[in-house]
Amino acid sequence: MTASLAAGLEPCVHCGFCLQSCPTYLVTGDESDSPRGRIVLLQGLSAGRIDPRDQALTKHLDRCLGCLACEPVCPSGVSYGPALERARHLLTRTRGIPLSVRLVHTVMAERRLGQLLFPVARAARWAAGLFAGRSRFGLALGMLAATRPTRPDTNGKRSPPATDAGCRGTKPAGRAVVLRGCIMDGLFSHVHRATERVLSANGFELVEAPAQVCCGALHTHAGQHDEALALARRNVAAFDALDDDTVIVANAAGCGAMLKEYGRHLAGDPLARRAETLAARVRDVSEVLVERGPRRGASLGLRVAYDPPCHLLHAQGVAREPVAMLDAVDGIERVGHEDADLCCGSAGSYSLAQPALSGAVLTRKIETLLAARPDVVATGNPGCAMQIGAGLLAAGESIPVVHPVEILDWSYERAGFYAG
Repeated sequence: MTASLAAGLEPCVHCGFCLQSCPTYLVTGDESDSPRGRIVLLQGLSAGRIDPRDQALTKHLDRCLGCLACEPVCPSGVSYGPALERARHLLTRTRGIPLSVRLVHTVMAERRLGQLLFPVARAARWAAGLFAGRSRFGLALGMLAATRPTRPDTNGKRSPPATDAGCRGTKPAGRAVVLRGCIMDGLFSHVHRATERVLSANGFELVEAPAQVCCGALHTHAGQHDEALALARRNVAAFDALDDDTVIVANAAGCGAMLKEYGRHLAGDPLARRAETLAARVRDVSEVLVERGPRRGASLGLRVAYDPPCHLLHAQGVAREPVAMLDAVDGIERVGHEDADLCCGSAGSYSLAQPALSGAVLTRKIETLLAARPDVVATGNPGCAMQIGAGLLAAGESIPVVHPVEILDWSYERAGFYAG
């Protein structure tokens, strides 16, 4: 822990504005499970008043989802996220991390392992939904089943594109490279394909960065600081080979947030300047498309509940663009649900390390979604899609969970943009 960490926490005046934004506090009602309570613990750890092996300290810091919902509502501007990261790094060096978490992170970081295991997972996911349930094992199977490509009934046959006199989709828009990541590439490649089709339909020339690897977000959240930095350095080198005007498009909120923070994570590193340059080129797919238009396709008849990923809404501050992207599809009825801005309980590998609390947070999310009665749930992060999908299956519901760009892709396909 360092003085710079403590400085980020100093503005806290313990006002309590953060309490109702914290999913774990809302579940447990324990002050130590609130941002305000955890700040007291972090300050004690920083000052040496609390030993890093203290069980009460580790219990409540481990319970934090790291959703960052507390930061936007803080009137004092407390920088909570970096303090939590540094604390978890210290705790990881002191006591390690659960074996299940370490194994998952190893698979994500090692491409050769992923190439061996992801095909098995893709084959198994079609049967996994039959055994999804509320138990820990049942939720794990439900998460796997939620990665299956889906295409719900869009209420109608193929129709012509909507009138869009101001469409700029056929004009050149520049170059773009899709951030492939690890679990996105392994289990959500259908989202990558949809992203590429939609970007192409809006005039982008797609290029590749074949040397890119896992972004390191999972490792950062778990305190595996050195592993995260090693992955960040590899990505800086991989994307540095592209032209400076090539936009790096992220369709996973956690990955996009991580890359946008590469400059901070690699501060003082020989690659720091290049990391800052890379971070400035990273955009969420919704940001890129809404800035472009986007091109309008055919009408769809769907009730869509948009659930914003924490690391898109809170970490990146991207709130308007995903909604605007959905609103660009005629026939979409967006249905709101209570507590949409609260975490679903996924939070990287949190559901592995804290299954009970993750499940309690998820239960609240599923109840509010079911009350909205959507045809489809849209969210822009793989962990959220898996967590919410598993929760819906456990509740006996077959409501698909998709990425917002997939809905735009369906609209474009129905309009005939991809014909021939």
